[in-house]
Amino acid sequence: MTHRILTSMGALALFAIATVSAQNKTAGKMPRSADSHPDLSGIWSNATRTPLERPPEFAGKATLTDAEARAWEMKEHEAWQELDGTSEGPLHKLKGSEGTGAYNVLFYDMGNGLARVDGVKRTSMVIDPPDGKIPPMLPEARERNRRRRPETTDNVKDRGLSERCIITSMAGPPMLPTLYNNNYQIVQTPDTIMILVEEIHDVRIIHMNAKHKPDNVRQWTGDSIGHWEGDTLVVETTNFTDQTRFRGSSKDLKVTERFRRVDDKTLLYKATMEDPSTWAKPWTVELPFNAVPGPIYEYACHEGNYAEADILGGARKIEESSEKK
Repeated sequence: MTHRILTSMGALALFAIATVSAQNKTAGKMPRSADSHPDLSGIWSNATRTPLERPPEFAGKATLTDAEARAWEMKEHEAWQELDGTSEGPLHKLKGSEGTGAYNVLFYDMGNGLARVDGVKRTSMVIDPPDGKIPPMLPEARERNRRRRPETTDNVKDRGLSERCIITSMAGPPMLPTLYNNNYQIVQTPDTIMILVEEIHDVRIIHMNAKHKPDNVRQWTGDSIGHWEGDTLVVETTNFTDQTRFRGSSKDLKVTERFRRVDDKTLLYKATMEDPSTWAKPWTVELPFNAVPGPIYEYACHEGNYAEADILGGARKIEESSEKK
């Protein structure tokens, strides 16, 4: 609890600095901070229709022409509209509660099209390996994940982290978009950078030019240490918990992020994942973060959330019925 209070106080102090920093920006020009580094402060969205991995239909094509992209985007848009509010959800893969209906399109925020990087539309966030695919998971990683305690209805602690409102994958690192709430606020000072994530309002603190915490100190979002390489902010994050499990990773996952301010409206984000006990080789994603007016809204994760109690209560009812038989 003390850690959360101190983190919140630090976030408020950084927010005040960001307000002053924002007033000093000049539209259309690369904003810089008082210490001459690019000023990354602002509210950003990484919402995009670009898939994480390259779809089979785009095999061998890392980019599309604008005409090709428009055709794909229109097809994608029509698929969402066709299933809007149905029990299958906007996409067949995203099933809502069967028979009760899912969110309608209004509640999803995946952007309007494929991400544009270096002037062209990308077909996948994964840029390395060049085929746009995440490297194969090693046999030892598959076995490790098989042995991990599965999510059950026996205890509230056996439910998933996001369901328990502890942390979502959006918090990162890596910072990848999901179906909605793809918003972040960055606040920058010379020695500390804060990233506030809208969903579940996680706060990640990047300490500049510092040393990582001891190996026995583990955190949900890892321990992030940053430095500048020219105009690029480089952040190395280690010390994850063994419950973070980004796409089946181990606690030894290392994520190296690069933030580069392209202009006053765009931040280019690149992240490389390394975990020798999980993937055959490191892999890298790249996508733009676009400036949005904000504000970041409160994400009251547990407010009106009856799912946790209902899931466990429903399981007890099933058990009770089975015992009576």
